Amino acid sequence: MKKILLVIVLIIVVAIAGIAGYLKFALPDVAPSPDLKVTVTPERIAHGEYLANHVAVCMDCHSTRDWSRFAGPIAPGTLGKGGEYFGREMGFPGSFYSKNITPQNLGSWTDGEIYRTITTGVNKNGEALFPVMPYLHYGKMDKEDVYDIIAYLRQLPVIKSTIPQRSIDFPMSFILNTIPANSIPLERPAKTDLVKYGGYIVTIAACIECHTQVKQGQPIPELAYGGGREFQMPNGTVRSANITPDAETGLGNWTEDAFIARFKAYTDTANIFKVTAGQVNTIMPWPMYAGMDTTDIRAIYAYLKTLQPIKNKVEHFQLAENKDLKK
Repeated sequence: MKKILLVIVLIIVVAIAGIAGYLKFALPDVAPSPDLKVTVTPERIAHGEYLANHVAVCMDCHSTRDWSRFAGPIAPGTLGKGGEYFGREMGFPGSFYSKNITPQNLGSWTDGEIYRTITTGVNKNGEALFPVMPYLHYGKMDKEDVYDIIAYLRQLPVIKSTIPQRSIDFPMSFILNTIPANSIPLERPAKTDLVKYGGYIVTIAACIECHTQVKQGQPIPELAYGGGREFQMPNGTVRSANITPDAETGLGNWTEDAFIARFKAYTDTANIFKVTAGQVNTIMPWPMYAGMDTTDIRAIYAYLKTLQPIKNKVEHFQLAENKDLKK
């Protein structure tokens, strides 16, 4: 009987070791970096700058944000330097740091390696990235848009920075390798098809990530865009807005003009005020989205109006001492 139990235990141990080895060493399983050389033109750089700063907002995480001011505008002289921290106290399974994406780091990368990293979440060294970078959404980006971003990154000023090594908690240290996936690029719709184009912009901007409640780190599909996802700030909690067209708790009664004005309000630096001890900040990078083309904002509005309404009244701001700060 003891021998039988010993054999069973050994089989279980071998099976666990095999699974762990597969997760750790055989994954992530994505296609190799493509043989790619992006032709850098002024038009590509300009459009890449627009996407990286105002739509996909790559620079949001890959720069230093000034959290002493509302919406954390990018600190001057830090564009692309990396080092932004995402840690356990914020709900992450470990300590993660954004990478330097100026030529100081990417200068030794091929365009294909950059492309694969953006669209699959697997870097030059074959390592899986933590999906705080929404690469599963970037993987749906039109290839030409990704090429434009690469062209833009290539001409960023070199900024030297030392990025700490990440630390990943168990079992995420194994699970992480299962997350990257091959890209399935979409074709960017014509801007004249406002709803379809708006859906494309919403997808590559990964709006669903912040505006959907999560369970075990994954967005809950039936609550998509219904808001209420919590983000811990130094002196309180901020919750994302319900952006479905529910009349009571979402965007149902918002006009197109009001929606556009909400974004454009932050072109006025007076609205990027110093945050005091009695106020809660927001992770929404309003200063970056304020630079979005009005046509794109209008398209987003048109698409959001087609979503299934979700009734979810969100208490947007809550101070640590349980005093609410009204919107």
